[in-house]
Amino acid sequence: MSHVNQESLDRANAFLAAFASRAEPGELVELSPAELGREIGVPEPLAAARAVRALLARKRLEAVDGRYRVLDARPIEPGEREQVSRPPRSGARREPKGKAASGGGGRATYSEIGREVVERTIELGREVGTLRGQLRGAREEAREARETRDESERRAGQLAARVKELEGRAEMAEANLRTLLAAAKGAGRDATVGDTEMEAILGVLKGEQEDAASGASDYPAEVREAGG
Repeated sequence: MSHVNQESLDRANAFLAAFASRAEPGELVELSPAELGREIGVPEPLAAARAVRALLARKRLEAVDGRYRVLDARPIEPGEREQVSRPPRSGARREPKGKAASGGGGRATYSEIGREVVERTIELGREVGTLRGQLRGAREEAREARETRDESERRAGQLAARVKELEGRAEMAEANLRTLLAAAKGAGRDATVGDTEMEAILGVLKGEQEDAASGASDYPAEVREAGG
């Protein structure tokens, strides 16, 4: 097709403007079409290749060793025809080899198309390699996240069990205290607690407190506070 629709025309002119903004006519642009496409909002490699092909066919660009030289910065006009003929489609009538060899234009067209195909293949290979590297990185991050989550769950389970143990010790200390107080008041409601009974009470409380403190010292402050 020698003509392009309006959307393809706008896209090709956008690529031409991007090339022209980086080089004067006759100069080479180092960036690839895929890189330029990402900068101007056309991330699809196929769309970028079609736009560049339209510019090559209308002598706005020239392919040179994997780079592109700006030949003409004028936008493509609607209805403007190609200046570089494309090879015949498969199934079309082929000319004899001798006749094809005598025409120099056919050879140049095939050479340009071959270079473009090689360039597109190299660009696609680079993009595939980049995507594979990103996929490997994402898998590694997911694995580390799973390991961190499992370790957090295991640690939380240990802390919960320790808190429960400290709560049980506190309840036991309270029960022992009530038992001692009841025994101390067994002689009468108004009876005072003697030194011996008081020392026994303090000894029980002190022993329970030391056990709880020694067990909780290996855990974070929030767990020790919960156990207290």
